[in-house]
Amino acid sequence: MKKLKLQMQMTVDGFVAGPNGELDWMVMSWSNDIMEYVTGITDQVDCILLGRKMTEGFITYWSSVVKDPANPEYEFGRKMYDTPKVVFTKNLNNSDPVVAGWPNTSPATGDLTKEVQKLKDQDGGDLIVYGGSNFVSNLIRNNLIDEYYLFINPVIIGKGMTIFNAMEQRKQLELKDSKTFDCGITVLYYQPK
Repeated sequence: MKKLKLQMQMTVDGFVAGPNGELDWMVMSWSNDIMEYVTGITDQVDCILLGRKMTEGFITYWSSVVKDPANPEYEFGRKMYDTPKVVFTKNLNNSDPVVAGWPNTSPATGDLTKEVQKLKDQDGGDLIVYGGSNFVSNLIRNNLIDEYYLFINPVIIGKGMTIFNAMEQRKQLELKDSKTFDCGITVLYYQPK
């Protein structure tokens, strides 16, 4: 069975975005060591899961990266661009520009747990999720995340959006690894107990 990996940027105080979705707190000048680490996480991935709200920014960003082979993120951008993507939404279909304008992208409009389980049951590499707080919260609440990679940025913002606000009961995690990178980010890697 495929594993679903979560790769999420967070503040020290546990927020994934500011109160209005701001991401200006993220460390954007990544060092080579963290880029290699992320490549290691994504090497075994053959499908990307996206929440609807995250999709447009994701598409815009990686589309611009792959247009410039001189961009330091070009190789990783090719992976993001070429890997099949599933957009979880109640409102999109295959003809929507957000889906139709992006290679290897399809919508998932059914029950979240059933749709993710169907993807996990397929043969192949692992899945990775890049999503907004609401989408990721629902994945966590429904026990669908197998590996948590929490990228703790060295900043405190005081208030904002979290991925743990939909929890209905306590969830025990086991720390498998932690690593601090030259750019100041610390990654905490957890698996559910």
